Amino acid sequence: MNGDLEALFVRAARAAADHRATVSDRPVARGTREDAWAAFDGELPEGPTAPEQVLDDLLGAAEGALVGSVGPRYFGFVIGGASPASSAADILATGWDQNGFNPLMSPAAEAAERTAGRWVKELLGLPEGASVGFVTGAQSANTVGLAVGRYRVLENAGWDVEPDGLVGAPRVRVIGGAERHATIDRSLRLLGLGTACVVPVESDAQGAIDVPGLEAALAGEPATPTIVCLQAGNVNTGASDDFAAAIPMAHERGAWVHVDGAFGLWAAASPRHAEQVRGVEEADSWATDAHKWLNVPYDSGLAIVADAQAHGRTMAYTADYLAGSGRADFSLGDLVPDSSRRARGFAVWAALRELGRSGVADLVDRCCTLAGRMADRLRDGGATIHNEVGLNQVLVGFGDLTRTDAVIEEVQREGTCWLGGTTWHGHRLIRVSVSNGSTTEADIDRSAEAILAAAHRVGAL
Repeated sequence: MNGDLEALFVRAARAAADHRATVSDRPVARGTREDAWAAFDGELPEGPTAPEQVLDDLLGAAEGALVGSVGPRYFGFVIGGASPASSAADILATGWDQNGFNPLMSPAAEAAERTAGRWVKELLGLPEGASVGFVTGAQSANTVGLAVGRYRVLENAGWDVEPDGLVGAPRVRVIGGAERHATIDRSLRLLGLGTACVVPVESDAQGAIDVPGLEAALAGEPATPTIVCLQAGNVNTGASDDFAAAIPMAHERGAWVHVDGAFGLWAAASPRHAEQVRGVEEADSWATDAHKWLNVPYDSGLAIVADAQAHGRTMAYTADYLAGSGRADFSLGDLVPDSSRRARGFAVWAALRELGRSGVADLVDRCCTLAGRMADRLRDGGATIHNEVGLNQVLVGFGDLTRTDAVIEEVQREGTCWLGGTTWHGHRLIRVSVSNGSTTEADIDRSAEAILAAAHRVGAL
């Protein structure tokens, strides 16, 4: 049995390694949704199937329908790659099958998360005493941060939302930029606050919140419990809010400040780009992803809260069968919405160990430099660049913006690279996100040529 299991696991790992080794040589996307449905479809077997046959069937069905999002020329949705060490650690995490709820279930999983969380705080310059919850991604991390903010601002207003709920509670308002990420609004719906509580503040030309507008919004209802949502890394432009001005202003009014930093927060790890997020460490909670710029396999997000006790008070629960539940030094499972949770910390620990402080800074710097190179190559070829490329995002247009979607479709069909579209300031544009540590200058140049060629073929240039 052990020999059969070893052969099965080795074969699966070899197939994964082969995919990784050849991903840059294949079209980034191929096959269709219909092809994939046909390949995976079929009747549920009446009886068991040998694991070896199941693996054969899975490899055969997935062949031709996998997207090369782990490869160096995937520029869609701010998806990072997955570094070698973090991928290997994730394979082990699957094989070990640890539940990372508390140290009783897995001392190793808890230890990896605690150390990885400490390293992340050091890299990003966040408070040493902050708590770190390992979640699925920025959606969950935003929900956690806003939940803790809801608890705290209502507590300050004399209402304990944890036992008493929201019925009869003081109204909470949430002030955020007009270009906040959509996950903020979904978090507010999930938390029972609703999107009608949002007071939108206009954004500047690059999508950062207008500070005088924020000041005016804060002054509007000074007695209302308030959460301010700021952003590190606009999803279109990469721009960050002026934290050094906005956070003290919000705190003067007694507001809780949450920062959605899904990818942009990692600028703090680079001496060259940290100025873009100066002052972010003064916020009350932060959300970020490891599966974006840190290049950790999916799914891996981080919910970080300056007040660890408020974090645990909001998220933890107690039960007679859970040894140590409800204690003051919260287990890591007490900081997230999930009880049954995979041991995500192994991959984050491995990625940080693999890169080190200088390696993370270099990863951020190279992606930013390559984004600038992409903008230059496309501009030289006749494209228009619609944002200031200060981070890793590039907004691209051509003379005939009505052909933007045709260009995108042609690029995706041709397969040299993959990118998506966005509507920004009334314009339909191409959005290029450079987030993969394996991307090279040659990948950028080859992709820029493919994009320009596609634009010519569809008549956009």
